[in-house]
Amino acid sequence: MKKPETPQDEKARLEALRSFSVLDTPPEERFDRLTRMAKRLFGVPIALVSLVDENRQWFKSCFGLTVSETSRDISFCGHAILGNDLFIIPDTIADERFFDNPLVLNAPHIRFYAGCPLSAPSGQKLGTLCIIDRKPRSFEKDDLEALKDLASMVERELAAVQMATLDDLTAISNRRGFIMLAEYSLHICTRQKLPASLVFMDLDKFKNINDTFGHAEGDRTLTIFAEQMIAFCRDSDVCARLGGDEFAMLLTNTPKEEAENIVARLHQSITKYNLEANLGYDILFSHGIVEFDPEKHHTINAMLADGDSLMYLLKRSKG
Repeated sequence: MKKPETPQDEKARLEALRSFSVLDTPPEERFDRLTRMAKRLFGVPIALVSLVDENRQWFKSCFGLTVSETSRDISFCGHAILGNDLFIIPDTIADERFFDNPLVLNAPHIRFYAGCPLSAPSGQKLGTLCIIDRKPRSFEKDDLEALKDLASMVERELAAVQMATLDDLTAISNRRGFIMLAEYSLHICTRQKLPASLVFMDLDKFKNINDTFGHAEGDRTLTIFAEQMIAFCRDSDVCARLGGDEFAMLLTNTPKEEAENIVARLHQSITKYNLEANLGYDILFSHGIVEFDPEKHHTINAMLADGDSLMYLLKRSKG
């Protein structure tokens, strides 16, 4: 078996993939509709929208398999993202790269694979739209064009998700994106009995910055704060600009005490930035920290409401 090589632009590719904020999100009809079309059009038992993360391929849409991801080392899609054209294996048993692959020898017993790379607008390969059969088959020119057309539709849907869930100014999740990702993260924490903490943040005296230095400087302040905030977020965390000068972080597998330490380090980092940047004003913020309680917080909105209340109490105490 030959493991897929690592693309030369791997760092930029992973950054592009994660900028879509789609990994580990629930199934969506917009993608399922396209995999159903591929499954019916080509008469195959398996069709996938597969996104290739650092160590795995994760299925945003999956028909014909009972798993949501597999190791990247044994993935066919890991090979497919190395090029620009369709990656086709008419008979895996006759291909020295795949004849002893666990996905060939064991379930799902792949004998035919065709994957069309999915590209970000910047050109990096995110994953594939792929079809799989348990018997060898040929792929004609019309088939190639049809799979490319469906892949283009998947790319457009990915771009639409990104546009709808990202904040234009700071390039982090907006409120809609945060709620979508955070709800899913809370489901995982509930299922696996993991702690989680939400940090609700609001910039102090932000109106004064806009009024005194102008809205362009206010936008710069928001961008700086977002950059400072995400420096303290792990890949498993969700951070967002909720709107205006309100921000939030959902820290998974993080009890409240640890969240307080993270916020303290964020305060220290911003204090250091204020001293070094000498902007003519200081970037300051108030916050509220809420530990996830599955019995009380049935939705992420419930946690946001509690966090907002705690933040407001702190802000009011500052006068």
